[in-house]
Amino acid sequence: MMILRRFRPALIALALVLSAAQAATAFALDLQLKDKIALVTGSSAGIGYATAEALLKEGAIVIINSNNKESLDRAVVSLKAATGRAPQAYLADMTKPEDIARLVAAFPRVDILVNNVGGMIPKEFTQSTDEDWYRSFDLNVMSGVRLSRAYLPGMKQRNWGRIIFISSESALQIPVESIQYGMSKAAVIAVARGLAETCARTGVTVNSILPGPTRDPHDPRNAQMLRNGMSFEQMEQNFINNRRPTSIIKRFARPEEVASLILYVASPLSSATTGAALRVDGGVVKSAF
Repeated sequence: MMILRRFRPALIALALVLSAAQAATAFALDLQLKDKIALVTGSSAGIGYATAEALLKEGAIVIINSNNKESLDRAVVSLKAATGRAPQAYLADMTKPEDIARLVAAFPRVDILVNNVGGMIPKEFTQSTDEDWYRSFDLNVMSGVRLSRAYLPGMKQRNWGRIIFISSESALQIPVESIQYGMSKAAVIAVARGLAETCARTGVTVNSILPGPTRDPHDPRNAQMLRNGMSFEQMEQNFINNRRPTSIIKRFARPEEVASLILYVASPLSSATTGAALRVDGGVVKSAF
């Protein structure tokens, strides 16, 4: 009895820890993504990388992509270190139809398609060229159109699939520093809604995700301010205060915060969510709808 009394506090603490662990397990949300095959384009950094990492942690088979071999190789190593699981990787330029055709031939089945690749050309309207507009449309819109056209028939045949287009709050609040970017991201929403309509009465859903300002080392607007001698924190606050003052969170979102919404939309749990434009913009768009 003396021994039991002596160790009673430790036993109580152990029981509490075990009880908490059991409760956490009981209430863990299973996204049912194990062994689903997911392709995430533009996934060597930023939102794409965070999405790939989250999918790997959920047990999905993940294909990552970049048009830069060094970045792609680094991402494979980093993702394996972070998750214990290595993604498959494919080097391809998503603006080139022949690269997309090779990718589809290498990976003929995809259950979850995340059309994430994209980019902005920051250029004032009168200084923009036809090539800037064509490039923006090809990268931000046609890359997803071509991949969706390739993978949608298989999804319909299996009666299950997820196509997710990464748009932007810039589709709703067109940035004056890159009107062509806003145009292309608005087009993405239209494509996603139209494709969703073609999937009526199937197990395939199509949605667009609209991130707001997000930490992205490759955003040319951020890079310019950093080159001007600002710290990242100064650049972040400068951007929010001067360009996105309607932000409610008053900071950039983290890529993993955006990936959390993407992951839910990619899961079987989101089966009633389709044809939607879902915002994860930190409240930048000044609307409740």
